[in-house]
Amino acid sequence: MTLRLTEQPSKYRHLEKKSVDELVTLINQEDQTVPLAIQKVLPDLARLIEAIEEKLRNGGRMFYCGCGTGGHLAVDDVLELPNTYGIDPEMIQCVLAGGVENLVLDLEEKEDDTEEGWQTLESKHISQKDIVVGISASGTTPYVLATLKKCKENGITTGSFVNNPDAPISKYSDYPVEVITGPEFVTGSTRMKAGTSQKLICDMISTTLMIRLGRVEDNMMVNANLINDKVIDRSVRMLMERNPELLDYDYCKKMIEKCGSVKKTEAYLKQQQIIK
Repeated sequence: MTLRLTEQPSKYRHLEKKSVDELVTLINQEDQTVPLAIQKVLPDLARLIEAIEEKLRNGGRMFYCGCGTGGHLAVDDVLELPNTYGIDPEMIQCVLAGGVENLVLDLEEKEDDTEEGWQTLESKHISQKDIVVGISASGTTPYVLATLKKCKENGITTGSFVNNPDAPISKYSDYPVEVITGPEFVTGSTRMKAGTSQKLICDMISTTLMIRLGRVEDNMMVNANLINDKVIDRSVRMLMERNPELLDYDYCKKMIEKCGSVKKTEAYLKQQQIIK
């Protein structure tokens, strides 16, 4: 039987007797251990990201595969990338137990389904050009485990991040990352520390990939889609900061709205010999 630290009893007892101040203080103390746990596996995480980058540079795709909290966090990460970085939505996707379209239903019972994950990948024409990254706090989730196993059988590169040592899912992963976050504040509630680690790792994976793939210049989101007034204003100011010869805010806003992003606007203005 695999040792699952995430299911071990909380070191805190009689939580119902504690005050609000005590509870938030203790939860905060536990949360502070999560980045330190991730720090210990940064080399493993870097190797996973490098493998994903290689696939994407060669025309492949990345698929997260998950259930519950980890799956929800992956969906959230994936949904934000096209607008934030202007990428094709097909580049990074998520395979979620129960289907991404049913996210709000939280079909946690589907995590025991050992067929659906691979069937979903097949419907997306998965190939050896792609990479599949499993997410599981326990490291034993049947949905994720079965999907990665099927990927391995078909020569598809796999990665994973889990929260228990020597996890079965890691054994079917070419690039495993085991972030040992330990027992939860509420026993077995892996939406807490394990979930926090998963959110941080999703952020690190996607942000690093977008920077490496040229979707960020300096420290700026120059390819962001103009989805609302806040992003338009930010993009205008970004354009003006990067091109000091552009002094007219209204003109820059007009150009930004015409072209669709800072990067596209700069390309157009260079073509028109308005900026160098």
